[in-house]
Amino acid sequence: MMKEINGNTKILGVIGNPIRHTLSPVIHNTLLELCDIDAVYVPIEVKENIDIAVKGLYEAGLVGMNITVPYKQSVMDSLVEVDTLAEEIGAVNTLVRAEGGYKGYNTDMPGLRRALESKGITLEGRKAIIIGAGGAARAVVTMLVHSGISHVYILNRSIDKAEAIACKYDNVTALGIDEYQAVPLDKYIIFQCTSLGLKEGDGLLIEDDDFYNMAEYGYDLIYNPTATPFLNKLNMLNIPNDNGLSMLLYQGIIAFEYWFDTQICQEESDIVYSRLCRKLYGDNIILVGYMGSGKSTVGKRLAEARGMNYIDLDEYITRREDRSIAEIFKEVGEEGFRSIEHDAIRSLGNCYNTVISTGGGAVIRRDNRECLKALGRVIYLKAEPETIYNRIKNDTTRPLLSDTSDEERLKRIRDMINARGAYYEGVADIVIATDDFGAEQLVEDIRNRDMN
Repeated sequence: MMKEINGNTKILGVIGNPIRHTLSPVIHNTLLELCDIDAVYVPIEVKENIDIAVKGLYEAGLVGMNITVPYKQSVMDSLVEVDTLAEEIGAVNTLVRAEGGYKGYNTDMPGLRRALESKGITLEGRKAIIIGAGGAARAVVTMLVHSGISHVYILNRSIDKAEAIACKYDNVTALGIDEYQAVPLDKYIIFQCTSLGLKEGDGLLIEDDDFYNMAEYGYDLIYNPTATPFLNKLNMLNIPNDNGLSMLLYQGIIAFEYWFDTQICQEESDIVYSRLCRKLYGDNIILVGYMGSGKSTVGKRLAEARGMNYIDLDEYITRREDRSIAEIFKEVGEEGFRSIEHDAIRSLGNCYNTVISTGGGAVIRRDNRECLKALGRVIYLKAEPETIYNRIKNDTTRPLLSDTSDEERLKRIRDMINARGAYYEGVADIVIATDDFGAEQLVEDIRNRDMN
């Protein structure tokens, strides 16, 4: 939902062609929300003449812009100044408002560096291998050299392209892809900079496990699909790795920091990354409702039907605490359990494409409700007290209903549902009655609704 724009609202955007599927608005509109800045970030499709577009948008007062394909090189002629790193890389992706026009920066490579640093990977004094010799590889090599890398080996099918990059630096060596065994045995950070992995059926330029075992860390600049042949190989060999989504995240964050002269903290970065994952790889579905409403049964079947991951919050807490829910209640009481439950919900902030079944009381705390709303689409599975009673009357594992007579149990169920009903309703995007339907029918009902 687009925020309302008034006369004081600052405008930012991203220029490209095509631009329909850009993820940049997710990054920047989330950051604007987190920083409480009255601004909006929009995609801007420019089909031709980038010069007219840039100058016109400057006159219109745009605070700043991102630039994506096919204009990262051609836009440089339309700027009043270009940062030295962007000049060396030969590409600009960020425009910052200056006197008389925009100054151009390249935040892609600083973004990659920050992505690595967020994983504890420092570059100074390390060695690296680059697979590929296109524009992305050239930019990565430039970043590595500026970051104090000890030596870089570029492997490419066409050695001429690799040599065209290597000849600019004393500590960069070009090799043909068939010469990979000439790379000295050592430990390297390996960067996959080709397009292999974008299409189904793509393979690897190098298959040899001995080559990949030299990697202490691997990074694929591709982020969709989330798992490429390169990353699958590293996972098989238990080598730490990441894909290009973290670079996309941090290049956007650095641009934002330029525009607003601010610093984005790690917690804010994590929130943005979570929203990127959910947008790209699939949102979460959160099931709330009283105990016995069908959350676990429906959740498992829904996850299977939609090809999603599944988490039962109570089971998740049990594993985290290494004790049962009943034991937690006995040792710390309900209030203590609710604090543990809140920590568990917050720890799921980076989940995506996951169905999460919550405990019956997860909605009691307001901060829990806020977390659940931020985590995904919330479905309230609603059932009448008598339905709940018939489903759980023989279940002795429910701490809040233990040691009660049948009559008292039904009364307690009714009282608790009445007390929590407004919370369930308030947090829910969708309410579904489960009294007269089996799990399969409920799953089909959810699947037929708009859950995008």
